[in-house]
Amino acid sequence: MAATDQATATAQAAATAEARSDPAGVPSDLGEPTVIADGLHVVYRVRGAAGRSGGGGPAALMRALTRRKGSGGARRVHAVKGVSFVARRGEAIGVIGSNGSGKSTLLRAVAGLIPPESGQVYTNGQPSLLGVNAALMNDLPGERNVVLGCLAMGMTPAEVRERYDDIVEFSGINDKGDFISLPMRTYSSGMAARLRFAIAAARDHDVLMIDEALATGDRAFRKRSEKRIKELREKAGTVFLVSHSNKTIRDTCDRALWMERGELVMDGPASEVVDAYEADNAD
Repeated sequence: MAATDQATATAQAAATAEARSDPAGVPSDLGEPTVIADGLHVVYRVRGAAGRSGGGGPAALMRALTRRKGSGGARRVHAVKGVSFVARRGEAIGVIGSNGSGKSTLLRAVAGLIPPESGQVYTNGQPSLLGVNAALMNDLPGERNVVLGCLAMGMTPAEVRERYDDIVEFSGINDKGDFISLPMRTYSSGMAARLRFAIAAARDHDVLMIDEALATGDRAFRKRSEKRIKELREKAGTVFLVSHSNKTIRDTCDRALWMERGELVMDGPASEVVDAYEADNAD
């Protein structure tokens, strides 16, 4: 009974979200829905300008996101405003927009890390947000983080041993020395991001969300990453990619969502959405 009701509600939400988003030109016969956003609103509240530590980084943001509605003196930030779309198996969807447009917040809401203020997010399978599922520990060497990251994603020890060398090679961490044996705190931000991607890409995902990871490597790494994303799609997964590189979106994605000020401005074929975005931002 409950399962039937849930299936009916999900189907109705998919129809409603498709009607609202209307991604003209995007084929809807790819596969079953993996993510349905139905009138999604995300609001977070910020108390004061900064915490006592003076920090405004990810930890401070997450504290702000989890504050209760009744927090006195908190500033209300409406980060995502009524967004609706349906993502299907086999799609690679780029998410573009200016800084602060709500791109990363949207992915966090889909991953279940931020509760919606209103509206719904339905997922068919387990969403994996790159950098969260493969959370790395700075005091441990890269090799240990590879093992822990893979285990955290549900891989068996045997699978980790089988894929370890490929993960290290894919990341390029050892291209200029034996960095995989050094603590993560010695890595540049780009090296850490490449290792996170290599770990996350070592297994297939129902829904994989990537936030700017492909901008951190050289041309060879980007080519490897684009090839791996295509492989994930071919295995019936769905990939979301946030990037400020319009070329990366064009080369990697077949569909794009354009976010501005928390609103979904356009949803359609990647080349058309990127063209419209570039025209809007032309000098």
